[in-house]
Parts: sequence; C-alpha cells; structure tokens
Amino acid sequence: MATDPKILELRQRREQAYLGGGQRRIEQQHAKGKRTARERIDLLLDEGSFQELGAFVTQRTTGFGADSQTYYGDGVVTGYGTINGRLVYVFSQDFTVFGGSLGEAHAEKICRVMDHAMKNGAPLIGLNDSGGARIQEGVVSLGGYADIFLRNVLASGVIPQISAVMGPCAGGAVYSPAMTDFIIMVKDTSYMFVTGPDVVRTVTHENVTFEELGGARVHNEKSGVAHFAAENEEQGLALIRKLLAYLPQNNMEEPPLVRPTDDPLRAEEALDSIVPDVPTKPYDMKEVIRLVVDDGEFLEVHEHYAQNIIVGFARLNGRAVGIVAQQPMVLAGCLDINSSDKGARFVRFCDCFNIPIITFEDVPGFLPGVGQEHGGIIRHGAKLLYAYCEATVPKITVITRKAYGGAYDVMSSKHIRGDLNYAWPTAEIAVMGPDGAVNILYREEIANAADPEAMKQKLTQEYRDHFANPYIAAGRGYVDDVIEPHQTRARLIAGLEMLQNKRDTNPPKKHGNIPL
Repeated sequence: MATDPKILELRQRREQAYLGGGQRRIEQQHAKGKRTARERIDLLLDEGSFQELGAFVTQRTTGFGADSQTYYGDGVVTGYGTINGRLVYVFSQDFTVFGGSLGEAHAEKICRVMDHAMKNGAPLIGLNDSGGARIQEGVVSLGGYADIFLRNVLASGVIPQISAVMGPCAGGAVYSPAMTDFIIMVKDTSYMFVTGPDVVRTVTHENVTFEELGGARVHNEKSGVAHFAAENEEQGLALIRKLLAYLPQNNMEEPPLVRPTDDPLRAEEALDSIVPDVPTKPYDMKEVIRLVVDDGEFLEVHEHYAQNIIVGFARLNGRAVGIVAQQPMVLAGCLDINSSDKGARFVRFCDCFNIPIITFEDVPGFLPGVGQEHGGIIRHGAKLLYAYCEATVPKITVITRKAYGGAYDVMSSKHIRGDLNYAWPTAEIAVMGPDGAVNILYREEIANAADPEAMKQKLTQEYRDHFANPYIAAGRGYVDDVIEPHQTRARLIAGLEMLQNKRDTNPPKKHGNIPL
C-alpha cells in the first residue's frame, strides 16, 4: 500500500533529526568514549518511555556562517519519560551539533522542559556535553543561559534537579549544574571550569591540563563541586536512577516507600564492641551505618570530599532517610570548613524534600588552627548549625562516642529541635576532652605537685569518670535514652514510625540569611 508523501517526508525529517550532526560526528563522539545525546537518554529512561519535545526546532542565527548549517534539534534533545515508572523530564546536549553549544533555540527548549517539570512536579535531569555559549549568537546566547539559571533557582527546593556532566562544561555553562542538587561527572571524559587551561596559562602562567584543572577527580576530591564520580557513562546514568529511588517527585510529596526485606528488629551484636576502649583510637563509622540500615545499602554522597563527615541515603524499614555522620578515621571526625559546608548542604536538601535525617555523632570539636580560623571556620561551621536548626523534618541523633563543645550543639542536639537523641554507653558528652579540661582547670595544682604527671593522670581520670559518659546529659533530659548499640536499628525504626506525621514550621519570612 502506498504511503502518503507527507508521511514519508515526516519520517525522512525525523530520521535526519535522529542523526544530529551526522554519522561522521557520531563516530567521532564514539571514538572519544562518549555516547550520543539520544543514546544517553535511552540508557537513562525506562525502555520505550521517552517522549521527545522540540525535535524539529532549528537555530535562528544567520551570520558568521551559521546559516550554512541547519540541524534539527539545535544541539539538544528534550522531552520526558519515566525512571522506574515515575515521571521525569530530561534534556541531553548533543555535541555532534555545533559542539553542543547553547544558542537561543537550544536554551528555549531547555527552559520549556524546566517549566513542564515545575508545573507537573517532577524531577529534572540535565545531561551536559557542551562547548559553551554559541559565539555566533552573541549576547542572545548569554541571555539563554540566564533564562536557565533563573529557572534553576526557582525550581530549587521544589523539584529535585540532577546534572550529569558527560563532556565539556565551561564558562557560564557551569553555573546551571552548580545550582542543581547533585552533579555527577564521568572520569576522564568530563570536565568543568570557569576559565580553560589556555586562559589560565595566559593570566597566571600556570600550565595545567583539562583533567588537572576541572576533571571528575578534581571536583570530587578537592573542590567539592561534584557529588559523584562515575567510571563511565553507563555507571553515571545508572547512578541517577539509583539516586532518584530515594527522592520524592517534589517538595509536596513524601519519599517513596519500598517493601522492606530486612527485619526491623534485627540486632547487630557487632555494634556492642565496635567503639574501641581507647578514646583516641579510630573506627569506621561507615561500618556502623551498614550494620544499621536496610540490607547494608548506603548510597554515599560526596564520598571523596571532606571525608571527616559522611553523608548519604539509605532506608530503614523501607523508608528513605538521609544520614549525616562523623568519620573518626579522618581528622578524628573533627568538623572543619569543608565538612561543615558538605553537611549543611546535605541537611538542607533533605529538609527541602521531606527526608528524615539520622545523625551518627562522634565529634571531638571543630578543627583548630590558623588556617581554619582565617579561612572562616566560624562562618562555615555556622552554616551546618543553621541547616540543622532550620530543618523541620524528623531528626534522630545517636551519639556513639564523643560529643564535645559547640560541635555537640551543632550535630542535631535536643537544643536545636532534635526530635529523638540517643546515646550509646560509650558516649562522652562534655565541654571538651578530659586532657584539655584538666589542663585548664588544674594548671596550678599540676605545676605545684610533687609528681606533676601522676597528678595530671589522676585528675584526668577523675574528670573522665565524672563527665566522659552520657548520664549527666541523660539526667538533664538532653538525651532521651542510653541504649545498647545492638538496639540502634530497632530504636531508629520505632522513632521514625512515631515521627512520620511530625509537623513543625519556622516563623513566616521571605527567607533566612544563612551565613554564606
């Protein structure tokens, strides 16, 4: 049967759109170890669920040779589909068309799916692979970026926004991912920077490669700009699917519940001996987390950055939770500038999207030093304090060992609206550690003693016996209960059940002034 010529024309045009910049450029993309924009969407979304919007949009510029090349889609594939059956919106920049550069039509397509995501309350996923602003379009391209930036800000805290950087992302282009909730980078094939190696070399005379300046390792380990580093694109896209499983569709919904496969009353006897007898000896807090959460599954965020604090997602009896914990194996679990920023951002994300916060605390205080003070540890530490104070989601804290000084206050203490605060028998809740306290309180007695060292040891032990335990705080009601460590999982689950209908609000205001 003959097919209508108009149908044939439509099919021909669609095939042309699917080819992007053409077969040769697709092969060049593959040769770099990168997938095309459409191949990435196919991997990301449920099979057959993608519905494209704006497939036949073309660029509007005619100057500087742009009119000699016309491509359907204008360098970005946009639309919607599902991940695990749940609606998401997506844009995927196509490096085969003008190097994925952003022009007027390109930006309008992205803005359109962002608007849809906001109106329909569904996550937005951006797959970034772009050479930056399209030079031929001048200020129109810059205006397109600003249109996107505004929508990123308006969507913040309303819908989850996830960025995957799967190629270059440079100049002004970096600020859209930077304002989203999570950034995933791919090792060896993606990079982000405001100014490239050539400009750096010209201005500062520093010789640096693309990878050294803004690769996945740099932004995951040093700058903290990125939250995840994937070995390859497949792993990065799978990570997005895994991450979304913990998140609600929007700020008006609860995180998805899953049918639990782990006994809510499971007791882990190993927890009873995991904290060493020697107060200065480290242990792995990640092992504590794995022993407590459902099936030992923990999706760590910012794994390679500020490792003295741990943040990430897990489930307790099928309920999604955000976890914040000190890591005694790194800087003894002290809070410093970077860990304060890391923790504050994660706490605020959880609060935006109704995810309960579980805190495992073992903090000897804020990291001392001239570098920290001059770097603004007061301001940065205040961010974490602000975030916990501001959060109205259920908050449960478990003090495993040290809770000293101002850091005790900061880590979701009862005084800043912690709902349930538990301590293990190994907990030490005090203004400071025994050594420091004795040196201040008994300086003259120690100096004048016949045997200063013996006197110091005696006084230190007396201080430890009196203060280095959870019972004074429990007596004040600052700790709701002192629990045996193996009971932790059951107590957390019971607490979350009790708090599931919690309602708390902050005073009416436009917004607070977090100490940025």
